[in-house]
Amino acid sequence: MTVKHLSLDYDKVNEQGTFSPGDVLTGRVTVVTSRETKVQRLLVKAKGKAAVTWSEQDGCATHVVSDKKIYFNFEQIILQDKNKGDGSEIMAAGRNVYPFTFVIPTADMPSSFDGKWGNITYSLRAQLTRSIWHVHKTKLEFPFLTKSEFPFASRSEMFIIGLKEQQFASSVSFFGSGPVTMNVTSERMAMGQGEAMAVSVEVLNNSAYSVTPKFLFCEKQTFAAQSRRMTHANEILFGTGDSVSALCSGTITNILRVPPNLPPTFLNCSMMNLEYRLKVALDVPLKRHPEVKLPLVILLRMPRPEKQKPKRSIWFRRLPCLNEAKDPEETDRKWPYVLA
Repeated sequence: MTVKHLSLDYDKVNEQGTFSPGDVLTGRVTVVTSRETKVQRLLVKAKGKAAVTWSEQDGCATHVVSDKKIYFNFEQIILQDKNKGDGSEIMAAGRNVYPFTFVIPTADMPSSFDGKWGNITYSLRAQLTRSIWHVHKTKLEFPFLTKSEFPFASRSEMFIIGLKEQQFASSVSFFGSGPVTMNVTSERMAMGQGEAMAVSVEVLNNSAYSVTPKFLFCEKQTFAAQSRRMTHANEILFGTGDSVSALCSGTITNILRVPPNLPPTFLNCSMMNLEYRLKVALDVPLKRHPEVKLPLVILLRMPRPEKQKPKRSIWFRRLPCLNEAKDPEETDRKWPYVLA
């Protein structure tokens, strides 16, 4: 128990505690020892990577599919003995603190993400080597946020304009008693984290059943490795509308609000993607539920710049003198101006 404690910590650069391309990451590695200790090397690494892995059953055998991509991998040696292996570097007893600094590359890298069969992580690692048998390690992840407002494969102007346009889709389902027509309209395709928009459903119910619209988020995670693909889907119910009775029609409007902590859409990673759909389904008793899906892009909520307080204007105005002097020259000497 010569080395009693080994830890990492870093300095935040904003209120959210996130880092982006080009930021300077500064921190400290702390080592607590019970006595003077000979060490071979103390280093800190900064690493960003994407990794996917899943298993597939092929008869009686299980095949593991995995892959990874390194975005950056930096190393900073803090202590190292002169002969690189004889343990001549001495670390004092007690608490020892060593600073480190890394500059995050200004490259297009995806934000931190934790998915079903893969994740994108950015981390710090410290390793203290006393000998080949005594190696101490610790790891600390830090949240990374891309600076790209549209982290997609296509960033054309027409695509970005299309994100703001109204979306429309319709569906007709036939039951034994008659057809049911559903027209769905959303204000736009793209929404920011925490934002809200109206979704309208027009239902023409010519059947003998009462139908109820349900509004859902459809999340789709796609993973790729070794020329194989794996998809994970998840649905989130965020609202239910009023029922439309048999042989009736009606329009239901629901306010869709994106959870502020929902991960944004991203397509700028070759190993995994995250996409969303807006799904409206009609709940029909004892029948297959007809549904309509609209594309939905969740955008990263960019922090608003701080508003600068307007500078106070300095101006002067002339005030009448209480005792007007008869001599104009004497009046000018009385300083008849005040700061407003």
